[in-house]
Amino acid sequence: MAHPSIIQGGMGVAVSNWRLARAVSQTGEMGVVSGTLLGVVLLRRLAQGDPEGHMRRALGAFPIPEVGKRIIDTYYIPGGKAAAAPYRGVQMPNLELGSALTKLTVAANFVEVYLAKEGHSGKVGINLLEKVQLVTLASLYGAMLADVDYVLMGAGIPRSIPGALDLFSEGKAASLKIDVEGALPGEEFLSSLDPASLFGGVAPTLKRPHFIAIVSSATLALTLAKKSNGRVDGFVVEGDIAGGHNAPPRGPMQLDAAGEPIYGPRDVPDLGKIKEIGLPFWLAGGKARPERLAEALALGAQGIQVGTAFAFCEESGIEEEFKREAIRASMEGTARVFTDPNASPTGFPFKVARVAGTLSESACYEERERVCDLGYLRQPYRRDDGSVGFRCSGEPVEDFVRKGGAPEDTVGRMCLCNGLAATVGYAQVRDGVLEPALITAGNEVSDLSRLLDPASDRYGAADVVRYLRGPVS
Repeated sequence: MAHPSIIQGGMGVAVSNWRLARAVSQTGEMGVVSGTLLGVVLLRRLAQGDPEGHMRRALGAFPIPEVGKRIIDTYYIPGGKAAAAPYRGVQMPNLELGSALTKLTVAANFVEVYLAKEGHSGKVGINLLEKVQLVTLASLYGAMLADVDYVLMGAGIPRSIPGALDLFSEGKAASLKIDVEGALPGEEFLSSLDPASLFGGVAPTLKRPHFIAIVSSATLALTLAKKSNGRVDGFVVEGDIAGGHNAPPRGPMQLDAAGEPIYGPRDVPDLGKIKEIGLPFWLAGGKARPERLAEALALGAQGIQVGTAFAFCEESGIEEEFKREAIRASMEGTARVFTDPNASPTGFPFKVARVAGTLSESACYEERERVCDLGYLRQPYRRDDGSVGFRCSGEPVEDFVRKGGAPEDTVGRMCLCNGLAATVGYAQVRDGVLEPALITAGNEVSDLSRLLDPASDRYGAADVVRYLRGPVS
């Protein structure tokens, strides 16, 4: 299959939603949905009344009809919930997801990919974080049930994912080793999913999607190509100015005067060595210009991955007020992004856009009560009795310390789960107060104005593709 030259980045929680992925795919490039927290996203869309009926229509197409019906019957609120009412709680991921959360996660990923692929023949991918391990298998299987074309994964070393794709394509069970802090030598903790258990019998065979690993070095690319448990089909090679999570700098963490990680020559990927692996690769991070696409092709890349330019287009999931603010700041030259070494509970540097009224402001961060009630970034740890517990450095400090965490690890930590959900209009309500948003973007947020028509402050996904395919200046 001929690969596209432009990959739309899989960003945030429902920033790269089905509408955006569908719009990009219809141009002939690769649209990508974000697979992060999709179970939560689906339920909150249903709680908002699913006004256009897309969620219910896609659930009606889910190949296990009773699962789709049960989700609708349980969570759909005709007309939508009251604005001041909180969203219904959802079980937090655990080592054993349980039947309900497994089915919800499978169905939610099916819905997002199904809608992104609906009505056209373009290619659609799903982006997952290796750090969010507990729901990975259910997410992959749901996307495959909807005939996803590509799986992209970064924020870790996803060596076990290709093998899981192989097994799921054959209707077989797959397991994934879970990283448990404090595990003893030789001790393994596994997450498993058997498709046959979902279907109550023999599971169908499915198309095996292409697996694209997101890497920041030739060493990691080579490791994945040689040591993964199945076929790796290519790489996205991401630089440190890309949005979301960034790979930490090599060596001891050093910060500049502004408090951002310092990246040096050792952090620049060796494209020559990556090219020698012989697999397709795309370049990412500050590449959203026609000349950058031309340069990537000249270097032997398949093309580029672009995130931030798509993140603020009309079809993305970011709330309208935040789009307008980001574009206005870009036009005025005041847009700023801070690479925060502490924000993410994963420990990876995380890019935070400076936007008024969001967690990027210290006052907003300090006012927010620390709550961990979604739990997708919790770290599994081994208790003294051999059982597995969960802690998150973004949860209340006393809870984290009681579970054996170091108090210094909580400093500056943000709740990415709730903050990113708020960015796309799914903010939880606590005692009448909305969770504050947390917006991530790459450094190119300062240059969004180049995408605008002189008579407008808006642009669409097709405009971004048209610009990238345009003449080199």
